[in-house]
Amino acid sequence: MKLILKLLLGVIGGIVVGLIAVSLPSWVMDAIVTFQMIFGQFLGFIIPFVILFFITSGVASMGAGSGKTLGLTTGIAYTSSVLAGVFALVIALVVLPLFITESVPMVGEEAGFTPLFELEIDPALGVITALVMAFVFGIGIARTNSPTLKSFFDEGKNIIEKLLWKVVIPFLPFYIASIFAEMAADGTVWETLSSFALVLVLAIATHWLYLIGAFTIAGSVAGQNPFSALKNMLPAYFTGVGTMSSAATIPVTVEATKKNRVRESMAETVIPLGANIHLAGSTITIVLAATTVMMMYGDLATPTVLGMLPFIFALAVIMIAAPGVPGGAVIASLGLLTTMLGFTEAAVGIMIALYMAQDSFGTATNVTGDGAIALLVDRFVNGKHS
Repeated sequence: MKLILKLLLGVIGGIVVGLIAVSLPSWVMDAIVTFQMIFGQFLGFIIPFVILFFITSGVASMGAGSGKTLGLTTGIAYTSSVLAGVFALVIALVVLPLFITESVPMVGEEAGFTPLFELEIDPALGVITALVMAFVFGIGIARTNSPTLKSFFDEGKNIIEKLLWKVVIPFLPFYIASIFAEMAADGTVWETLSSFALVLVLAIATHWLYLIGAFTIAGSVAGQNPFSALKNMLPAYFTGVGTMSSAATIPVTVEATKKNRVRESMAETVIPLGANIHLAGSTITIVLAATTVMMMYGDLATPTVLGMLPFIFALAVIMIAAPGVPGGAVIASLGLLTTMLGFTEAAVGIMIALYMAQDSFGTATNVTGDGAIALLVDRFVNGKHS
């Protein structure tokens, strides 16, 4: 919650600076644009490492203890995230055009601001290359049981996670501030702000429609009343809103899941796994926010079902290994946003701000959805309760 407050202050501070930019020396905005350029390139540099180390470590760990429960949980979690993304896309394509009737140009060099100097920080790997490598090494380590390689990727994951906590997360408010300062100076900030409330309301509504659908399916398969099952999960939902962490909510989610007559051993296995690999709520928000940004700014491609489906399928894979930090899901998705949807640095900054505004509700949907997965896995592995 402190991060959300800092991001809000970053947005407000950036707008104030941008609005008074005309009375400031030109080097002030140029310095802001320089910081934005460097931090944006640094983000692009570390994203392939996030994908490589987190997915490799996760796949290697899952493979080491693979079994029917693991395979079912992973398969259902991926399917759930894909369906959530497709559902969010349909909602976005139907509802957003009613509110976004015309696009505005994305702020950029035409705004008249130029970095004080140029600095190229090229990624060591392409996003798709990192994704393929992660599965090759992850499956390979699981099959060969290589302790040396597993230790290498586990320690690499720890290093990247510390980098996110110590560098990326603290500087995010300043990065967002730089984006909004440039938009305010360019006169395009108000159109962006008007979309924030729309995306927040639409995301929360879509989250709940998804949860109702998920528990309707799970309840029908498990032979339980879906609304009673969903009601039992409400403590997990509200804990997720407060903590903004799937991992921190695990104890509450496990207890809520047991109330739905899921076997204790199954709840204690599926819920911790789901907290790490099932981010349907985050997928919904990312798809909604990405579609909004693409509709708002004419410089980006027009979102279509066929154009967005490959992104959603890839995003669901990325969500399996999203870092466990505030905003980790959107940070992990940045590589796909830039390579598959053509997002610019300014679009990325807006995307992060849109996502972080509702991160707590996305987390709450993630953990509550884990309860539906536990119902399904328990039914498929153990059958109905007698």
